[in-house]
Amino acid sequence: MSLLISSELRRSAGVIERIDPAQIRAAADAIKKAVSGGGQVVFMGNGGSSADAQHIAAEFSGKYAFDRPPMAGVSLSNIAPVTAIGNDYSYDLVFKRQVEALCRKGDAVVGFSTSGNSRNVLLALEAAKAIGAFAISFTGDCGRIREVADLPVIIPSTETPRIQEGYLAACHAVCGIVERELFGRKAVLIDRDGTLMRDVPHSADPDRVELLPGAAEAVARLNAAGYLVIVVTNQAGIAMGNYGEAELAEVHRVLREKIAAGGGRIDDIFFCPHDAPERRRDGGRCECRKPGIGMGEAAIMKHNIDPSRSFMVGDSEEMDMRFGEALGMRSILVSPERTLADAADEILAAAR
Repeated sequence: MSLLISSELRRSAGVIERIDPAQIRAAADAIKKAVSGGGQVVFMGNGGSSADAQHIAAEFSGKYAFDRPPMAGVSLSNIAPVTAIGNDYSYDLVFKRQVEALCRKGDAVVGFSTSGNSRNVLLALEAAKAIGAFAISFTGDCGRIREVADLPVIIPSTETPRIQEGYLAACHAVCGIVERELFGRKAVLIDRDGTLMRDVPHSADPDRVELLPGAAEAVARLNAAGYLVIVVTNQAGIAMGNYGEAELAEVHRVLREKIAAGGGRIDDIFFCPHDAPERRRDGGRCECRKPGIGMGEAAIMKHNIDPSRSFMVGDSEEMDMRFGEALGMRSILVSPERTLADAADEILAAAR
């Protein structure tokens, strides 16, 4: 029995991994455009898809990951209109008539259908397009609805449970993007050694903490402009046994104090304690060591950061620039000739 369970979980994960991120990004952009323009997002589906429509609508009118103003998310699954229209007219029209009553030009209308052929969803998406709303479908790898929608999001499966699991995961990703980009905070993620302070390889001696020229003032200017300033640093010295997390914490306490003495504030520090893959005996690779994005993901989730308005600053093309770009942030490479102060100038100029 446990093998069957493991197999089902692998199939589900495999389907989710094959969903096209570009389609999720496009759906988020369309919904963001509707909401920011004063419109609403309307969801519909049958059976389990009806429950999913209610679920995702609630993520918009309530919240997904953090407190923010409500967004107009509407589900067409209320029992009274569905049964009234189905009884008086036809079940094929239960969503179409509601779309015609509620939707306006500029809205986004989302139809869920595991088969891709639910006629009531298809007719409603056609009605939405006629009104001037943007029609989005979430279906399996089959059916006519994806041909009708302005934007189809395809879940690469013909297995009903896998399709439902896939479009729930895809919709959660959409919710996160829309929420962060409309209401998230802006931040500057900064590498530590060689960017903020002098690089003393694999050392945790607080007496050797020396800020680079202008670093504290640059942080203060970013703080004043409303940016969170968050340090992200690889600390392989922990895995190598050179020091422990308690010693590293003392270094970071001194670093914060020196930044504060210059008028700045470090809002948080994330570090990876693992060794470089080439030095690991098991050949393994962690998710948090830059250029892996684990520290960035943790910072985004903890502080509700909008990557599209945020920056990564560091001194390594291979580590820091790849890290920032993978997170969707603009990345700025510093050097002895181009300091953190110069990077702050560039960031503040871009924000004007």
